[in-house]
Amino acid sequence: MNSDNDLQIAGDLLEVPHLLQPPREHPVTVAEFAGLARAVAADRDRWADLVRYDATTRWYHRLRTGPGYEVWLLSWVPGQGSGPHDHGRSSGILTVLEGTLTERTDRGTRTLTAGAQRVFAPGYVHDVVNDALEPAVSLHIYYPGLTEMPMHTAQHCEARTEPSPAAV
Repeated sequence: MNSDNDLQIAGDLLEVPHLLQPPREHPVTVAEFAGLARAVAADRDRWADLVRYDATTRWYHRLRTGPGYEVWLLSWVPGQGSGPHDHGRSSGILTVLEGTLTERTDRGTRTLTAGAQRVFAPGYVHDVVNDALEPAVSLHIYYPGLTEMPMHTAQHCEARTEPSPAAV
C-alpha cells in the first residue's frame, strides 16, 4: 500500500529543474502579493525616507508598478481618514508599516497595528482612519491598478453587530 510517507527524494532536488517553478519577476497570486507587501515593509531603507506628513490631506506616493498592479505608500496623521469607500474593480492588500490604523466596515471595527495585513476583494467597503495619537504609515497594493475609489455613505461602515473575539 502506498502512502504519502512512502515518497522519498533521492539525490539533489535542485538538479531536477523541470520539477521546479521558475522564479517570477512579478507576483500573480494573493500569497505572492502579500509576500511582496511583507518584503517592502521589511525593507525600511526603500520607503522610510520617502514618507511625508501633511496635516491637510493624506499623503501618498506610488512606489512601484508591475504588470497590472500598483504599490502605494500612504501616511496618516492623527485624525485623518479615508472616508467610507471601495476600490472599484481592484483587489488589494493593506499593510500597516508604522503606527496604528482603525478599519471600520459594516461587520465591525478592527485595530490594525504595524505588521497587520488586510486582503480585500473588489467592492469591499471600508473606512480607514488614524484614531491614534501618533502618525501612521501604510502600504497598499492594488490589482489591477487602482482606477477608481467610489465613496459611500457612513452607514456602510457602521457596525450592525459586535465582531466575535476570533474575528478581531
